[in-house]
Amino acid sequence: MKFGINTLLYAGTFTDQNVKIFKKFKEMGFDGVEIALEKKGDINYGIALNELKENDLECSSICGLFGPNRDIRGPNKEYIVGGLSYMRDCIDACISLGCNLLIGPVYSAVGRANLESGEAKKEQWKTAVKNLKEVCKHAEDKRVFIALEPLNRFETDFINTCTQAINLIRDVDSNMLKIHLDTFHMNIEEKSSTQAILDAGDLLYHFHASENDRGAPGTGQVHWNKVASALKDIGYNRYIVIESFTPEVKVIAKAASIWRQTEKDGYVLAEKGLEFLKGLFK
Repeated sequence: MKFGINTLLYAGTFTDQNVKIFKKFKEMGFDGVEIALEKKGDINYGIALNELKENDLECSSICGLFGPNRDIRGPNKEYIVGGLSYMRDCIDACISLGCNLLIGPVYSAVGRANLESGEAKKEQWKTAVKNLKEVCKHAEDKRVFIALEPLNRFETDFINTCTQAINLIRDVDSNMLKIHLDTFHMNIEEKSSTQAILDAGDLLYHFHASENDRGAPGTGQVHWNKVASALKDIGYNRYIVIESFTPEVKVIAKAASIWRQTEKDGYVLAEKGLEFLKGLFK
């Protein structure tokens, strides 16, 4: 098992000025860094890769940030173009940073949640499938996998559960499309986080560890022993990444509704969470 940290805990927009933090990540004991890429050009990939290598770290994945103008489920054609273009940029960034995984809610803009008719949802599903087929062709050419993440009901009305993610993958029918689960979202949406992990099985290519309050893993109500048991049962041996937030990064705090500190700061949160996770999987 490898352990990573998502850069959103420290910066809303990750730039060249932030790469020096990699040394701190290594000192804390992480194996990899999940880089949240807001847009192409925010960082020099060569500089970032060199800094990763100097600190014996790897880029575990590129975390996609899907805002209002990046939405491949339509009907806004401009947003579809923006979403497809952004995903191609992220896939290319993966290659430049030596990783093979793009993760996140690639199917829709985060925050889009409306009570729509069944017919509208069916049309959106068809559109998302069509566009994911297209981007998966680019992913196959580059040998980069895409792991789609179900989100909670407050962040999307489209893919909330592992079962829905499996259905979308079935319809897209690409070996490059996988599943990314997150304990925070599962805690809200799944009847059983354990069963969701078991259902994902070998489709599970990425895992986010976060508490029910977005704090450090091991400090809240998530049933971690059951989660760990299920991951072991399916033979999961890829990255477990801490994706938690604090009010210090204001743009992310507002987006994720983080109104109070759960730890002194992001460093304490990461260290506490990593110590717990390593103990859980030792």
